[in-house]
Amino acid sequence: MAEKKERVTILGVGNILLADEGFGVHFVRWFSQRYKPAERVSIIDGGTLGYALIDIICSCENMIVIDVLKAKDKPGSIYRFDTEEMQAHMPPPTTAHEVTFFDVLFKVELMDELPQTLFLCIVPQDYGEMNMEMTSVMKEKFPVMEKLLLTELSKLNVNLEKIENA
Repeated sequence: MAEKKERVTILGVGNILLADEGFGVHFVRWFSQRYKPAERVSIIDGGTLGYALIDIICSCENMIVIDVLKAKDKPGSIYRFDTEEMQAHMPPPTTAHEVTFFDVLFKVELMDELPQTLFLCIVPQDYGEMNMEMTSVMKEKFPVMEKLLLTELSKLNVNLEKIENA
């Protein structure tokens, strides 16, 4: 069993090569430039690392995942889910060789190392086209996601110090 080293991990996942699919990664990069590092918090760009995230996930007690949610809703709509609720919204894998983030979480759960996990997800506007730029709809949602994330962190008794002029 891995030792719990960090209380909270903020994990941004997604593929930055596919436009809005990279929201989680772009957001955590932006967020980490706005707040001072904290001993009890790790802000991680998880990209598309798949099973390489297992050690990161096992090292925390609480994890907040920032990702996109492919749903029939207005682009930029934001959802908050726990793990069980999120599983109901996951599309089926497209190939037996595809490793989804939930495959990673399932392995961690089998190891009895799954942290309390919360998902903050946003509906993308442009998904699947090769483009490293997110749409303006998504970029405009950074402050909204920031506010939601800070609210969730405060529920965990974590208050980050904002960097001046950020």
